[in-house]
Amino acid sequence: MRASRDQEIALLGVPIEAGTGRRGAAMGPAALRIADLEGRLSALGWSVRDLGDLAPLAPAAVAPLTLRGTAREAEAVAGWIRPLAARAYELSRSGCLPVFLGGDHALSMGSVAGVARHWQEQGRPLFVLWLDAHADFNTPDTSPSGNLHGMALASLAGEAELAPLMGDQPAETVAPGRMCVFGARSIDPGERALLRARGVQVCDMRRIDEEGVSLLMKQFLKQVREEGGVLHVSLDVDFLDPDLAPGVGTTVPGGATYREAHLVMELLEDAGLTVSLDVVELNPFLDVRGQSALVLAELVASLFGQDVMDRPTQAFA
Repeated sequence: MRASRDQEIALLGVPIEAGTGRRGAAMGPAALRIADLEGRLSALGWSVRDLGDLAPLAPAAVAPLTLRGTAREAEAVAGWIRPLAARAYELSRSGCLPVFLGGDHALSMGSVAGVARHWQEQGRPLFVLWLDAHADFNTPDTSPSGNLHGMALASLAGEAELAPLMGDQPAETVAPGRMCVFGARSIDPGERALLRARGVQVCDMRRIDEEGVSLLMKQFLKQVREEGGVLHVSLDVDFLDPDLAPGVGTTVPGGATYREAHLVMELLEDAGLTVSLDVVELNPFLDVRGQSALVLAELVASLFGQDVMDRPTQAFA
């Protein structure tokens, strides 16, 4: 399935920061808008609609949660991801291509669950490409911090300890064998063991250095195509090297270069399999004069067809 410029792109802000241990990610959607994400996509010929920001459930609407182990701000995170899953399902069902502007990575518990529900109804398996320095496959039992943004992928894989977060909200999980963590360079011991046990594909930076972006991406995209699947892309700003994108609270040296990141996006655009996208963990409070927001906006534009010949010169200073 190739996205067409006849298809509408729907931008939805999700200013959640309850899943992380510091404040600032709630300003991420506003920074991406200031970086003119909508204008960049419109200039490429897409019809773009900005739906504003999602509102979370009121605290009183979320019953106290008991999760084994440590899970900080569990009720607050649940208050975001439950309505987000419903909205993601509605947007996918309407035929548009939803782009979720974060906010911390815990939002993916809702966005991917809702998108997966729609594609399950269509008989199409959903694959997830997790562009991130971290695997986010901890559980409350294994997490050193207890921050739920580090458990998002485990939740989507159906880890039982995290099931109470969704409550009675209908949502689909994603088969771990249809997940690929790409660009990882900081994985906790407990989640490493769990990733191996569940069969999640992990392309860490060593594999990328040795085998190359193109080969690894094409192998994963071939699997998606051969199984008749569609793809959700979840882009964490810390996928990038912090010298390129410093506006994140979880910086890890040795990330993707500007050219590697754009190659990922160009290969995704060539494949035409992407049906939804998260852009997460941008913390403008930690950024340098909007540099990270501008890089992210450019990467999203590459995913939607911006060629090198179309890219204007821009200065960060």
